[in-house]
Amino acid sequence: MTPFWIRCEGLAQGDLLTGCPVLIPPTALTATAGALTIPVQTGNVVVVTQSCDLEQGKAPFPLLALVHTIGDLAAADPRFGKASVLEEIRKGRREGLYMLASPEEPADNRKAVVADFRQLVTLPVAFVRDHAKSLGPRWRLQSPFVEHFAQAFARFFMRVGLPSAVPEFK
Repeated sequence: MTPFWIRCEGLAQGDLLTGCPVLIPPTALTATAGALTIPVQTGNVVVVTQSCDLEQGKAPFPLLALVHTIGDLAAADPRFGKASVLEEIRKGRREGLYMLASPEEPADNRKAVVADFRQLVTLPVAFVRDHAKSLGPRWRLQSPFVEHFAQAFARFFMRVGLPSAVPEFK
């Protein structure tokens, strides 16, 4: 058993949903005769929306973050194959990326996955619930890891860029 994850059913923040259909709009949207064709891909996602909002029906379109394996990240960008870059992600120093221990092999950091807060999608809550149910028992981040995940997400979105700062001490 992993200290990071528990087996679950239902739908809550921190749920890992594998093979989830995800809508990827093209960069240029053009409607033809009132219709719009949007491709659907499948990917792994983690639920970002708070559990209380899901339980109380306050999230008709839950927020989901795409999750990538380290191998997939490295294939897309060779920098992600370097231990120094992966260590920055693990320590929370890479903006918008959050490393999650592997549910099956948490001691093997090369099996970890990375949630990308820069790649967020939403889907109708009924669709997400149906997909979660179709997966059966699956992995959910347990406390305090789900709170740490939510805090990392909040830090990513609450950043403020200042036009200037107090001068550096010398």
